Amino acid sequence: MMTGPKIKELRITPIAITDPPLLNSVGIHAPYALRTVLELVTDDNISGISEIPGNIEINSLLKQTEQIVLGSDPFHLNQLKSALFQQFGDQQSDTRGDNPWDDRKLIHVYSALEVACLDIQGKVCNRPVVDLLGGRCRDQVTFAAYLFYKTIGAGGVLGHGTDPNATGWAQARQAAAETPEEIVAQAQAMCKEFGFKSIKLKGGVFPPEEEVAAMMALSDAFGPAVPLRFDPNGVWTVETSIKYGKQMEHILEYLEDPTRGQQGMAAVRKALQIPLATNMCTTSFEDIPSSVALDSEDIILSDHHFWGGLRASVELGKVCTTFNKGLSMHSNSHLGISLIAMVHMAAAIPNLTYDLDTHYPWQSEEIIEGGRVQFNQGKVEVPTEPGLGISLNRTVLSQLHENYLNSGLTHRDDTAEMKKFYPEWEFQAVRW
Repeated sequence: MMTGPKIKELRITPIAITDPPLLNSVGIHAPYALRTVLELVTDDNISGISEIPGNIEINSLLKQTEQIVLGSDPFHLNQLKSALFQQFGDQQSDTRGDNPWDDRKLIHVYSALEVACLDIQGKVCNRPVVDLLGGRCRDQVTFAAYLFYKTIGAGGVLGHGTDPNATGWAQARQAAAETPEEIVAQAQAMCKEFGFKSIKLKGGVFPPEEEVAAMMALSDAFGPAVPLRFDPNGVWTVETSIKYGKQMEHILEYLEDPTRGQQGMAAVRKALQIPLATNMCTTSFEDIPSSVALDSEDIILSDHHFWGGLRASVELGKVCTTFNKGLSMHSNSHLGISLIAMVHMAAAIPNLTYDLDTHYPWQSEEIIEGGRVQFNQGKVEVPTEPGLGISLNRTVLSQLHENYLNSGLTHRDDTAEMKKFYPEWEFQAVRW
């Protein structure tokens, strides 16, 4: 009987990366965003890496998985997943519910293990991860500019301060963006730096009429050749979504999560002549039957961190084809490991119908060798090297781990950060 490599070591490194004070419906980003870097090492010293949104609970759960992961075969992912969910599944919430962001810890943990195992598999087979997902459908993956309302500040040690020597996008990244004119300036700087050809604005921060004005300003500045998306983050009522959605019908490529829940989304969808996208109301395979029955959205924004890994996300592409839904990808405050994993996955999905989201321009550090991932006209080349095609810069990883230890942060809490500046402010699941 053929025997394969066995995992002998599991390394967990929490890190804190510089994050500017970006505004959203939940509050404001802290000066650092937390990520967790996972490394698996086999008995023949082949290592695989991955990266997920970090917090103290996820790190603890990852540590607990050692009893299952150590000694397992990195090619036997079905067996690994079954053991994990049998051991820990009854401790986890299996739905996102009304949480402002996805916090299904076991799904995140499995996605990290799967990506690291696929990285190992690729190195063993001398093939890039995209080939393990069915092979590439494209050689480059296209991303969209992801705009945020924000207060002034660069994040990190500067916090709400700025670097007076910054120029270009680095300067725009730390500038305030609270008016239509400032949002347009942010978009122009980001598109100039990275070459993006489509634009998304995260809303749900200011009254709807102000955010619609910003979208109109973007339309005027960039013209019809640049697709626009807008995301109120689910905090509008159905009535508000319809009212302001109608005002933007002629400029939007799609409207993302204007209201909460599949039933609310379905009501908005029936009233508008633009596609609706979601990463909030349909976030798991268990959500698909009701999504199809209600016709709650036209486009699903996948994310391998909470759809169960890269292979599950490729399977989601097949489901979207079956039910005539569009497909793109959601993003979070990530570094290059997650970005490259997204690129491999996106390259393997035939029906990727929209440019992908990415927060990558908002982060300034990088933990992979060679430095920051390069965008060419908004596109990233699909790696051809074995596995993910990247390796860890251990010096930077160590520095960012020190950031984590010194930051005092244990989990993301945008509301608590906002209350430092506005003590009376509270998150509201529905605000307008």
